[in-house]
Amino acid sequence: MKVALGNDHRGYQAKEIIRDVIRQLGHEVIDCGTDNPGACDYPDYAYLAAKEVSEQRADRGILVCATGIGMSMAANKLRGVRAALCHDELSAQISRDHNDSNVLCLPGDQVSAMMLGKIVETWLNTPFSGGRHLRRVQKIAEIEQGRDPRAGVQ
Repeated sequence: MKVALGNDHRGYQAKEIIRDVIRQLGHEVIDCGTDNPGACDYPDYAYLAAKEVSEQRADRGILVCATGIGMSMAANKLRGVRAALCHDELSAQISRDHNDSNVLCLPGDQVSAMMLGKIVETWLNTPFSGGRHLRRVQKIAEIEQGRDPRAGVQ
């Protein structure tokens, strides 16, 4: 699996940890983040990594800023991106299992290195369950197209 990894300055240290976890799990990293801890703007890096997912050059993406909130907001503006902000293993698992999230957003300042690794591993290893959840993900795509989700997907 190819994973686009993006970060701003506040996610720089976390990115180093996450990159190692991704590689240890046998996946390829596409590094779209800043390569130093100097101040920068998170939307720039959210865009670069989420675009890799949106344009299907990466299977998934992981974004890190101070809280993960800004990265999530920016990434979700790209077509086909379902970015989820997760703070623990359960939210990471559910975001994949129920919502087929394809971008994981993480708080670089609020989660320990050990927890970052657990969240990333859980998220990368959890498949989408489909079933009744597929209809809901399709409704998200309808909204993305500017359509009322109540009208078309059954």
